[in-house]
Amino acid sequence: MTEHDRRPSAGSPPRQAPDEPRNGEIGPTERLAMNRTGSFDWDLTAGTIDVDDAGLLVFGLDPATFDSRPASVVTMLDADERARLEGVIREAIISGNTSYSAYFRTERGDGAVQWTHVQARILRDAEGMAHRIVGIVRDATAEVTHSAFVLELEKRREVQTNIVERTTHALSRAVTVDDVTAALTGPGGLARLGADGLALGLVENGALNIIALSGESLEVLNDFRSRRLDRGLPLAETVLSGRPRFVTSLPTLGRDFPALAPYLERLRFRAAAYLPLVAQARSIGGMALFYRGRTAFNADERNLSLGLAAIVAQSLQRALLFDEERELATGLQETMLPRRIPEISGGEIAVRYHAAWSGRQVGGDWYDVVPLPRGRVGVVVGDVQGHDTHAAAIMGQLRIALRAYAGEGHAPATVLARASRFLAELDTNRFATCTYAQVDLSTGTVRAVRAGHLGPLIRHTDGRVGRPKLRGGLPLGLASVFGEEEYPETRLDLVPGETLVLYTDGLVEQPGSDIESGMEALAAAVSSGPPQAEALADHLSEQLWERWGPGDDVALLVLRRSPDPGTPRAPRIHQYIHQADPQGLSDARAAVGQALRDWNMPELADDAELLTGELLVNVLLHTEGGAVLTLEVLPEPVRRVRLSVQDRSSAWPRRRTPGEAATSGRGLLLLDALSDRWGVEPRGEGKAVWCEIGPPAGSGAGAAVGTEAGAT
Repeated sequence: MTEHDRRPSAGSPPRQAPDEPRNGEIGPTERLAMNRTGSFDWDLTAGTIDVDDAGLLVFGLDPATFDSRPASVVTMLDADERARLEGVIREAIISGNTSYSAYFRTERGDGAVQWTHVQARILRDAEGMAHRIVGIVRDATAEVTHSAFVLELEKRREVQTNIVERTTHALSRAVTVDDVTAALTGPGGLARLGADGLALGLVENGALNIIALSGESLEVLNDFRSRRLDRGLPLAETVLSGRPRFVTSLPTLGRDFPALAPYLERLRFRAAAYLPLVAQARSIGGMALFYRGRTAFNADERNLSLGLAAIVAQSLQRALLFDEERELATGLQETMLPRRIPEISGGEIAVRYHAAWSGRQVGGDWYDVVPLPRGRVGVVVGDVQGHDTHAAAIMGQLRIALRAYAGEGHAPATVLARASRFLAELDTNRFATCTYAQVDLSTGTVRAVRAGHLGPLIRHTDGRVGRPKLRGGLPLGLASVFGEEEYPETRLDLVPGETLVLYTDGLVEQPGSDIESGMEALAAAVSSGPPQAEALADHLSEQLWERWGPGDDVALLVLRRSPDPGTPRAPRIHQYIHQADPQGLSDARAAVGQALRDWNMPELADDAELLTGELLVNVLLHTEGGAVLTLEVLPEPVRRVRLSVQDRSSAWPRRRTPGEAATSGRGLLLLDALSDRWGVEPRGEGKAVWCEIGPPAGSGAGAAVGTEAGAT
């Protein structure tokens, strides 16, 4: 069809306008407009396009003035849409496709947006060259609009689903009421709820207590933190009625709730949803969600708010029950642990207990301090299997039994054997581990036994930390079941100023790491901590279980023997040296020399260091344990230095006559040559070898004559 063919012939009636009815009937043009689907035939060789009347209506063109030029068809498209459509056609022709399809947007004369859909077939000659395109064009506005509505609806529902899923996931990990409030008000809490502000209240003893406020400007409601539960406030009214209240204009609340009116102007929100928190058919509280940009609540948004309230209510109900059970269990456990630690003479004791985070936060770990006859003290830490109220109950019974056996004055091995038998006779399948020690702070003697438990640590006066080897037996209960109630006793010595550390495995079991790494971390923390018992216990708490966040119970007991510095005129130091510890021997010699220089007695430093080495080597080579070195000044009548080395061997040193090639046997000869006097004294299960050295002869200090007092 050419432009000439489209023009009305002379004498023919003028073409009727598309929207002009004929004699009140529906004309062909109106039918085309209702159908809104037309066709076109595009001659690429001639550069013309033939569009039927329905197609012209879709394109928004007047059939009377259409000039059959392809450019005229796309005059209603803006530049971007035109370029996109031309790109689709060009790509289809160049790539050899036989068809193409495209949607494009036009703006009608009345300003309305129309979406047009084109489907076309490309005709090619024998050589594959495109020479003609035929197709249909239709108004797809209704289809696209409906699709966009569906997409928008799906998007809104996806947002709502995400809100529910994220809130549910966050609250699923909440155990306590504090956990619930942290999930709602912590980082991302308001975003998960899809709100800009939150107020959360719980009903307690006839009052509504606001336990959480989150959101900009909500601090103005602090005056309403705790109010009697009446209808004077919207959240309380919602709780009492059990019905939600959706507010699309906060200023209107002032008329219904005059007490709130002075605060509304300071709230930076436009809408709010007041929701009751109902669990087990009972209102346990209320939640208010505030919004800055919302001015209405549709049905979906109201249902979403009610769903969120139900999720929060269930989480709070579980948390309230858990808190009640935990309070009961914790109270039970507190009654089973010592209410106070007795004061001891010659030392200081600090204890710490940390409950697990899981379950009811109650377990079977315990500690105890038992006064014993003859001024001694018994210390114990232990762990009953499990982390529940049953474990706590078993712990309480076992602690009392062990305390009774220890108080009767039995040896440590007997105390654990009887405790094991007691646990085995209880109606339970639980076992327990523990370390028990009797300590004599006047002498520093420690008699320790171990039942399947970790051994203690000893912090020495120079900050080094030792891990003494304690022979052990089976856990309490199991030992009696298998008939193995033997608990070998190990003797340790606490030098004045040294510290004994007992603990349960929760302190060294770091998540994702083996227990040896935890032991090394504990030893490092003990070494770096302050010397005082209370300060060291606090230091270990901060460094270890608060950093690791253990899920296990922890019992910690720190016992320090009081330091013995002597007096300014007669200072004193003590040091423990492990057997076969060359570095400890070297450190002891250096400590003696430095102490004498600090005490203004440098002239004695060299001899004292040499004698220290001889005394210690004799012990470390010829006995089966370590040694305690004591250096002190004797001020009267002549200011001399006294060295003493104590060990556990009952064999006294013997004088020998070494040959010229001998590598040993000269120790006592050196004592005779360098000291003013020396001797050997019995000390409990062992002995002490001592010597005294004074100012050099001729110094005017009155040197004493050396003797071999008490030596054999």
